[in-house]
Amino acid sequence: MHVAPNQLAAQLHKGLRSLYTLHGDEPLLQQEAADAIRAAARVQGYTERSSFTVAGAHFDWSAVLAAGGSLSLFADKQIIEVRIPSGKPGKEGSVALQQLAEAATGNDSTLTLVLLPRLDKATKTGAWFGALDSHGVTVQIDPVERAALPQWIAQRLAAQGQQVVAGEEGQRTLSFFADRVEGNLLAAHQEIQKLALLYPPGELHWQQVEAAVLNVARYDVFKLSEAVLSGQLLRVQRMLDGLEAEGEAAVLVHWALAEDIRALKRVKDATQAGKPLPTALRENRIWGAKERLFERLLPRASDAALARLLQSAHKVDGIVKGLPVADWPQQPWQALQRLALQLGKLALAVR
Repeated sequence: MHVAPNQLAAQLHKGLRSLYTLHGDEPLLQQEAADAIRAAARVQGYTERSSFTVAGAHFDWSAVLAAGGSLSLFADKQIIEVRIPSGKPGKEGSVALQQLAEAATGNDSTLTLVLLPRLDKATKTGAWFGALDSHGVTVQIDPVERAALPQWIAQRLAAQGQQVVAGEEGQRTLSFFADRVEGNLLAAHQEIQKLALLYPPGELHWQQVEAAVLNVARYDVFKLSEAVLSGQLLRVQRMLDGLEAEGEAAVLVHWALAEDIRALKRVKDATQAGKPLPTALRENRIWGAKERLFERLLPRASDAALARLLQSAHKVDGIVKGLPVADWPQQPWQALQRLALQLGKLALAVR
């Protein structure tokens, strides 16, 4: 049974299940969900806890099965936690997880908690994950995207009795806060807690947040791609500066931008040849948020504009590899900035 993260507390209040599976790449939210499950279990008398981390192909799953099937000498109820950092339990692990899932049904003496990273679609359709989902509760922990981050910050502030001032200043404050912590939710949580230590409950003003919140943002090359295709030029500039400061490889950033440009051209050519846009997007492996961005951008992106972008991407390919190109910045990150802004301005023009 799938439960959204914001519904977990209500589910725990209705009644504790004997099997929970948490999967996702957001450590803070996964830790909080796991803590909520443990707290509910302690109230129900689950006082003993065993933890296993699956590392390597030769992990001994028999120890997990034995722990799950045994009763404690010192406690009536126990929690068995299984961490699989790779998300790949292997053949033996797949069988063991299915056995654990089946054993959980009707078992009120052992609570099993399985912790996994973000899983792809193929993994979620596998037999072992299907068994976990059908016999227990699964919670998918998704990252908090940049657009939702101000509201997330506001909710966290409210939980500790604080809020930004109303109106434009408050919105600007939340946006500033989000820019400072984007891509680093654990640090965002720490910065929010710091505000509770620095200031009393009540309203927070722009100057207070600006003085207190550190720049702890971490940027992702693939999120940069979405920002460029959305025409978010200021955010693109900030992300490029952040990626350079973090030591990201300029070649990787160029690859991400160039691949988007090439994909736009391939899909455009396919639709002009008579292929339906959804089919062309699927064949080029464009889906999710990027699919919606392509759908908006492509109908008004001219062949000439895409050709110019392809030529620019070719020039920047040489620059990031150390080859000088006339009329272009010779510093790789300056060239990447120019290429990203060219594509971003095209996206902005077709809004």
